[in-house]
Amino acid sequence: MTSQHGKAPYYFVPNASQWPVLAGLSLLITMAGASAWVNGVSWGMTVNLIGLVSFLVVLYKWFGDSIAESEAGLYSARIDTSYRWSMSWFIFSEVMFFAAFFGALFYARSITMPWLADLDHKILWPDFAAAWGNTGPAGVVEKFQTMGPFPIPTINTALLLTSGVTLTISHHALRAGERGKTALWLFATVLLGAIFMGFQVYEYMHAYHELNLKLTSGIYGSTFFMLTGFHGFHVTMGAIMLSVVLYRVLKGHFTADHHFAFEGAAWYWHFVDVVWLGLYVVVYWL
Repeated sequence: MTSQHGKAPYYFVPNASQWPVLAGLSLLITMAGASAWVNGVSWGMTVNLIGLVSFLVVLYKWFGDSIAESEAGLYSARIDTSYRWSMSWFIFSEVMFFAAFFGALFYARSITMPWLADLDHKILWPDFAAAWGNTGPAGVVEKFQTMGPFPIPTINTALLLTSGVTLTISHHALRAGERGKTALWLFATVLLGAIFMGFQVYEYMHAYHELNLKLTSGIYGSTFFMLTGFHGFHVTMGAIMLSVVLYRVLKGHFTADHHFAFEGAAWYWHFVDVVWLGLYVVVYWL
């Protein structure tokens, strides 16, 4: 049902779209290729890459359609509310995702490790010590050094906290109608995120080559790389989202009252910041 006087529809319902079906098909191809790849099948990597590229193309076209609909004035306040609820639930699912890994870390450190070091297990593993960063009760893990908070993790903390400030300044500039200032501070946010990832790559190289800390370094190595690795992936995705928003800012897509794409990406970025603070304390300090 469309309202009069050129306003947006009461609730916009898009036409039938091929993108959901194509997205599911491309993901099926991606996972089939990945399964074959990890099992040593020769064509696995090629099929996996074809699926990934196909999925990225589908996302590009799908989001392009949504942007075109928004710029055509088809989205009313009710559509805006739908997007806000969708992004909120998506971030909640991400909270649960990281909660699972933090929970695994807590279980290993606070429950399993003291249990393996109690008197009942001393007969089986007399040399096992309940010190975080150990080589396991059977001692089959290669010796490694743990990762401390200095200097790279602390630098990365400062970078992400600063990026949250620059993003907030950019948002206030957008609400004030200052497009140039919005773009400048948003670019600074993306740049800080890129520097963060550069430092994390260096940290991983240092861990592998100098500390002998790997994904196979017992429960310490697996939880360390799963938590920091998935966080780094989320930083990368957030930086890509903000880069797209920056492009749209430069194209003049947003107004002071109509810019949910900016806000949704900002919510995601602030969520990534909060997760990092938890990582910084629990993984690097405790």
